[in-house]
Amino acid sequence: MSSPMLTVNDFTDRSGNAATPKPYGQALLEAARRDPRIVALTADLSGPTETDLIRDALPAQFFQAGIAEANMVGMAGGMARCGCIPFVHTFSVFATRRAYDQVAMQLAYPNLNAKLVGFIPGLDTLLGVSHQAIDDIALMRALPNMRIIEPAPGQTAQAVAEALAHEGPVYLRLARAGGGAGKAGIPAANGLARLRAGRDGLLLACGLSVPAAQAAAGQLQERGLDVGVIAVTRLKPLPEELLAHVLEAGTVLTIENHSVIGGLGAAVAEAIAESGRAVRFKRIGVPDRFAYGASTPYLMREFGLDAPAVVEAFLALKASSAGGRADA
Repeated sequence: MSSPMLTVNDFTDRSGNAATPKPYGQALLEAARRDPRIVALTADLSGPTETDLIRDALPAQFFQAGIAEANMVGMAGGMARCGCIPFVHTFSVFATRRAYDQVAMQLAYPNLNAKLVGFIPGLDTLLGVSHQAIDDIALMRALPNMRIIEPAPGQTAQAVAEALAHEGPVYLRLARAGGGAGKAGIPAANGLARLRAGRDGLLLACGLSVPAAQAAAGQLQERGLDVGVIAVTRLKPLPEELLAHVLEAGTVLTIENHSVIGGLGAAVAEAIAESGRAVRFKRIGVPDRFAYGASTPYLMREFGLDAPAVVEAFLALKASSAGGRADA
């Protein structure tokens, strides 16, 4: 019996209005149609993780594990050993912090071809500390064999393809359902996308921080500063070309929706230090503290992660390296 085909007309809510786009779910569904080894597991979050598309179209490739994340990771390990390609879905904080031992011992240690997909990372949630994964990149970076991918808005389908192309465990860090549907066509190759060239410095960003970096570069342009922007879409291992861009820029600011400890900024700082070269460098992200429940725009503003904060941080970095002149 053939599986039903979903069309754009199927993406409607109960009132008949157009529903929120589901770029991740659609990309995974298309991949699963091509490769029956792909299976989707979820911990009672099929709607928020967009896996309801596979549930409805390919039920034989969908598994509802219930609110039991550690057990779900164990299921994925067994499925991977049997030749399946499991995609494990839940919120980022539960995928990493709650099931960390299982991820380490049942996916990373045996180097299995399983993909761990975490939604609403960092401050991308109203639900407060219990749901805010501000340490997930740091946790996953510490695991041998684990690759980390975080697409910018508009890069979700590319991220799914990249995860599938890697034979081994991958942590895919995604914005909330529909949140990755931004402007399409952002080119990404070898783990980075150079969105803007600039002679006065460089902004490095990942995930939800990419639009803030782009907006900040535009505001800096109005102040007479020509600043480049690179979206870093592979956080481990860092793209080989990234260090060359950093050293060439000379003045570099990283922006991330994650703790300043252990994330993109830390990874770039480690690469700079080990290169033996001097670079004017600063990182901004969630400070070393817990956040609280509020809207994402409010939290980004309060924690200094929106475009105006990026502008001020870059100006301060330039001023500190030019004897107080921010336009130098």
